[in-house]
Amino acid sequence: MKNRNFLPALATSVLLLTSVAVSGQTAAESGYTASNAPRKVEIREQDRQRAAELVSRMTLSEKIAYISGLRSFYIRAVERLGIPEIRMADGPQGVRNNTRSTLYPCGMMTAATWNRDLALELGRSLARDCRARGVDILLGPGVNICRSPLCGRNFEYFGEDPYLTSETAVGYILGLQERGVMATIKHFALNNQEWSRHNASSDADERTMQEIYFPAFRKAVQQAGVGSVMDSYNLIWGVHASENRWLNVDVLRRQWGFEGIVMSDWTSTYSTAGIVRGGLDLEMPKGWYFNEEGILPLLESGVIHERDLDEKVCHILQTLSAFGFLDRQSRPTKVGEDDPASVQTALDIAREGIVLLKNDGDLLPLGTNGRTKGAKGRILVLGPNAEEVPHGGGSGSVTPFGTVSVYEGLKQTLGEKNVELLSEERLYASIDAAVRPDSLSACTGAGESGYRADYYLGLKPEGDVLHTRIEPTVEGSWGYGAPFEDMPDDGYSVSWEGFYKAPEQGLLRAVLSGDDGYRLFVNGRQIGGDWGRHALSSRTVFLPVEKDSLYHFRFEFFEAAGEARARLQLGLRRDDVLRDAARRASAIVYCGGFNADLEGEGFDRPFELPGSQTADLELLTGLNPRTVMVLHAGSAVDFRGWGDRVPAILMAWYPGQEGGRAVAEVLTGRVCPSGKLPVSMEQRWEDNPVFDSYYDRSKAVHKRVTYTEGVFVGYRGYDRNGVAPRYPFGYGLSYTTFSYSNLTVEPLGGSRVRVAFDVANTGKVDGREVAQVYVSDCEASVPRPEKELKHYAKVEIPRGKSVHVELELTDEAFGYYDVEAGKFVVEPGDFVISVGGNSADRPLRATVTLR
Repeated sequence: MKNRNFLPALATSVLLLTSVAVSGQTAAESGYTASNAPRKVEIREQDRQRAAELVSRMTLSEKIAYISGLRSFYIRAVERLGIPEIRMADGPQGVRNNTRSTLYPCGMMTAATWNRDLALELGRSLARDCRARGVDILLGPGVNICRSPLCGRNFEYFGEDPYLTSETAVGYILGLQERGVMATIKHFALNNQEWSRHNASSDADERTMQEIYFPAFRKAVQQAGVGSVMDSYNLIWGVHASENRWLNVDVLRRQWGFEGIVMSDWTSTYSTAGIVRGGLDLEMPKGWYFNEEGILPLLESGVIHERDLDEKVCHILQTLSAFGFLDRQSRPTKVGEDDPASVQTALDIAREGIVLLKNDGDLLPLGTNGRTKGAKGRILVLGPNAEEVPHGGGSGSVTPFGTVSVYEGLKQTLGEKNVELLSEERLYASIDAAVRPDSLSACTGAGESGYRADYYLGLKPEGDVLHTRIEPTVEGSWGYGAPFEDMPDDGYSVSWEGFYKAPEQGLLRAVLSGDDGYRLFVNGRQIGGDWGRHALSSRTVFLPVEKDSLYHFRFEFFEAAGEARARLQLGLRRDDVLRDAARRASAIVYCGGFNADLEGEGFDRPFELPGSQTADLELLTGLNPRTVMVLHAGSAVDFRGWGDRVPAILMAWYPGQEGGRAVAEVLTGRVCPSGKLPVSMEQRWEDNPVFDSYYDRSKAVHKRVTYTEGVFVGYRGYDRNGVAPRYPFGYGLSYTTFSYSNLTVEPLGGSRVRVAFDVANTGKVDGREVAQVYVSDCEASVPRPEKELKHYAKVEIPRGKSVHVELELTDEAFGYYDVEAGKFVVEPGDFVISVGGNSADRPLRATVTLR
């Protein structure tokens, strides 16, 4: 055990201090040095004084009103004091909320670039988009650690590692705030799953929080000067984040020195006294609890004091003052809403964020005409995401001016004559409309063509039937009206029932949609739906069917409020069309994975791909071995079975509006892939270090999720458990090869160490490599990970050339959080510095001694 004569760790880091020599010439490596660092916004004494003076002139009613949101996405004006209205907008991947804007790649893809400059440019581009729409505060970035691949919002975040997450977030925030738009880092804290997010308590020990889940928030405050922090929905050790004074005051303000705004997530508040005393400044989207009805009795009884309200208003106003918002009414800039510079940023991130996971036999890149060696015919593009640009649900939903799908990208890159699309409509023969009863393809079973539709009062299709009729299809579109004159506009339900007799064995696709709830039962078993109050959504499910078998369908729908729409579309896969197209193709590009229906805010998602996709890939690889999978998802998926058969796999994440162009450029070799995984991808979900503790399986209303793995999450956990993931953290293939050599480590005094090494491009094309530096503590007084990422550099290297990289490690690279001391400390002793292309392949190692 090491001597506990600790050296203090200063909890600071240098983003990147690097020089790169290419063929004897020195060039600046991507990163932020003293000469090119963007400006950090800071709250000054004059801002504090100005806020205090304004608060002294406000009435009690004005103070209470000011700490709650207005019209969902606004901080209200106080016109008599000259305080303007402030507009916010969601979300991390583009400006949302009643506007069209640039749809950028998801957060996970930004992290997969491992490029600090692109994170900085993303922030700047988002700022241009915000300013063009009069938006002052953007609700991003999201930085919650990817603890499990099942979390529905992983796609918004920056991966499993606190260092990579922090570096990406700092660039994003600096770029955004440098251009006059306030960033909101979220969700504070431990919002690592969407399952039961209002009721689940995330119970992690303090060291784990400080080392894994807090660093991105801390660096956002201390390095980037983030203007606002958004509290999460979940509880932490039994106390909701918005009511958690230890979190919002002791840690955020007292330990880290935050002086900005602490706001709630939308409806993440649960009691008036709790959020007043818990450190929340601003309740969004409105004053559910920050209102006179809730606050005045607490003031009168002495439970809270008016100075508590003054402090909250001061936090908001001093932050607005620091950003200059009190001196100008926000108005659109002259930059066009469809900004070519923003489009270029979206394309650049997609190009560098695509990760080549597999390339057996060098199937990729495809030839200039889309053909592989020795193959004739056109490239075949198909799959559920071939014509769509998929995105995650919730904050990932941005309405762009235009998009480029993979099919469109390949047409633009290769020419239309070299690409063939097998569309979903062509692949699935529609059986939506009722046909003749003698075929039994869609009938009531009583000889009458169509579906029996029963209409009910209430939100459950049960009880007395108000109306019954036979309808040829399952489809209703009543807008804001009612299906019948004697029915209300809201508060009713419908069920459609019919029978389907399969004409042949195959795969039946059912596309369900509705506003509000809908669900589909087949032979009495629910197979899909979205049974809740919501805007229009859709779900796609697949059902294997046997020839001449009879299937009973029941589609249920309820209308709660607003518009009313419901639809069920059925289609049987035409395997003859699929086989013919696959055999003719020179290569197949299958675009699969998830989309907003399967992965998004408010719900967790499966680990397995939809069964229809695995069935498609099994069939396709048997017909044509030159099959490429373009995988869209926010994190790891189950590769078992199909991943072994498919020779080439591109991890395309949710690539934004220009994603199809970027995918096409990588597939054809116009862009050499350089993305690296920001997450480990396990062989099985059961292998994940958090498998046994991710869900609380008890029947308790308030769930407890105990982070039993401690600091051993992601690759740290795989190292500890001795289980190798399928694809390790930091992994990504290229069309060229790289070699590492000449590692030196030089102590610079204290806990500062200079790390230097060479990286050579030993392949046939120019490429970019992400050189990753890991630190291992040889002997620690507490359990520590086998290795931890502590620096990286993305370097561009021409073929046949090499670069010399120098990086500086600071105290933070060697320290851990000492709970007793209440701070990060460094234990003197030996540390191993390892360098390589991913967490499992680190050919260079050297030992340094800190005294």
